[in-house]
Amino acid sequence: MILYPAIDLKDGKVVRLKRGDFAATTVYDDDPTVPAQRFADAGCQWLHLVDLNGAVLGKPANADAVRAVLKKISIPVQLGGGIRDLGTVQTWLDAGISRVILGTIALQNPDFVRTACSKFPGQIAVGIDARNGLVATDGWLKTSTVTALDLARRFADAGVAALIYTDIDRDGVLGGPNISATLALAEAVPIPVIASGGVANLDDLRALKKTQKIAGVISGRALYDGRIDLTEALHVLRQPC
Repeated sequence: MILYPAIDLKDGKVVRLKRGDFAATTVYDDDPTVPAQRFADAGCQWLHLVDLNGAVLGKPANADAVRAVLKKISIPVQLGGGIRDLGTVQTWLDAGISRVILGTIALQNPDFVRTACSKFPGQIAVGIDARNGLVATDGWLKTSTVTALDLARRFADAGVAALIYTDIDRDGVLGGPNISATLALAEAVPIPVIASGGVANLDDLRALKKTQKIAGVISGRALYDGRIDLTEALHVLRQPC
């Protein structure tokens, strides 16, 4: 299982939100290249970047910070937030992003996801953020009537490289991941699923890994708060089940 340390960007700074609430923001670093370098030096295989302002605005808003991170490290980076047209996808891939995450647009226009997957094979992921099982969009400010499972099934044969499932109610509060919902998603579609939201300790990582069906896990606050030792986490996830 791959660990994706998260860097959430708001106004160019590294932050964590509680349950997606912009009013409940904790700033961890003014310079995103600092944690990015730390994660890379520790041996992480991937980095997970989110443009929070972009997710709300519907267009990139932290481009300078993203480019600074790309210039600093050489490990693959996946990026989400405000990516809603092929031009933006192309721009980020040309800039060095390895995998682009489509969120809001995936619900609004599923055909766009198929087109993007065809044009950029292996480089398109879909972010499914859910509140009480229902897909949320626009930086989590709106909640739809579509379930996470139904949205995932729409892309079963689209060529999506990964699904990133976030339980919003658990994000940033260290209450433990929603393993049952994440596992249900992984069992419903033939797409690698990455868990996000709520990871608080090494036992959470072990529980996710034990399913043997979840491909990766994103961790943010627990790494920044020191609740999870990065070296230990990487060791745990690299051990055979």
